[in-house]
Amino acid sequence: MAPAEGDEAPAGEPVETAPPNAPDQQPASPDQVRAPQPAEPVEVTTETVAEGLPQLWAMEFLPDGRMLVTAKQGALHIVDENGQAGPEISGLPEVDARGQGGLLDVALASDYEESGRIFFSYAEPREGGNGTTLASAILVPDEAGGGALEDVQVIFRQEPTYDGDKHFGSRIVPVGDGTLYLTVGERSDDPVRTQAQELASGYGKVFHIDYEGNAVDGNPFAETEGALPEIWSLGHRNTQSAALDGEGRLWIVEHGARGGDELNLPEAGLNYGWPDVAYGIEYSGEAIGEGITADAETAQPVYYWDPVIAPSGMAFYEGDEFSGWDNTFLIGGLVTTGIVVVHLENDRVAFEERIPLEARVRDVRVGPDGAIYAVTENPDASTSDIIRVSNAS
Repeated sequence: MAPAEGDEAPAGEPVETAPPNAPDQQPASPDQVRAPQPAEPVEVTTETVAEGLPQLWAMEFLPDGRMLVTAKQGALHIVDENGQAGPEISGLPEVDARGQGGLLDVALASDYEESGRIFFSYAEPREGGNGTTLASAILVPDEAGGGALEDVQVIFRQEPTYDGDKHFGSRIVPVGDGTLYLTVGERSDDPVRTQAQELASGYGKVFHIDYEGNAVDGNPFAETEGALPEIWSLGHRNTQSAALDGEGRLWIVEHGARGGDELNLPEAGLNYGWPDVAYGIEYSGEAIGEGITADAETAQPVYYWDPVIAPSGMAFYEGDEFSGWDNTFLIGGLVTTGIVVVHLENDRVAFEERIPLEARVRDVRVGPDGAIYAVTENPDASTSDIIRVSNAS
């Protein structure tokens, strides 16, 4: 959260000044929480480039500079250079938009300019409930600013089906080798959330699959009896932020409960602990499980937040607009109502900044102009704006 009563934490001090929800918990290493601000935080200017859009969940830039956006209620639009949303793109399947469900992430295939292929994830209504589903399609824009999806195919389904409305994840991160990562949530409710620890369940996992939805050769549990071969890592809560770094490695940020949002560099086969090992506390104020924050069987987060930022959307910064943001991740903050900037050195967080936008940030992207674009929600979450963040100097 922002410093209390409008006070700004000085450079060199942590930007977070509110007390933690779990004050007795100690990080496994001193640089794991409340990193200092840089000596010279970046000054920015903002402008609204699109406003009054339907409630959005994700954004992706097309090669021509227009923005492809997903509306939570189940619509896909192209937003033009004037900030105007075109007609709904036809061909989408039905979505379950209750609670945290709906049409979720969208990403372009690495060969999009040749193939026109996109991927999208959504809460799929199913007999007995719903689940996070990943589909591919060919996007065919039209001259009216809309278009159609052709050759729509479901390529992967999170199983088992569950009748709930929370923690669907999800982010889609294509890799240049014809594979992608998909993050999903653990469906929130106790006791089903414990399936984040089970290799036979699709809850609380990062998956590594090819463009047809098949497990990638060499996945860590491909030869483990009873395990889903698509699993890359396990023990995650609800991951709504994911991006590749400059070396092509996947990083994620997952929601904690009251405290315990985690920045992770998920490695093949590792267990990240949820719900057995976690920072923070339950929403009720009780300990999470036995209150354990570390053990020998699970990986520690690179960094965590207590209190939470409520992460959604994430981008690795590469561009000329912000020279001070080389090797940083830009993370949308739903609770912190802005962009959280983490500076990496040797795979650790050296500094943290906060860019206030005074609105819940659902997604973050680096534009072709090197500026930052943030999808925001208004207070009642009925509409969204897109804000451009540029360097003030």
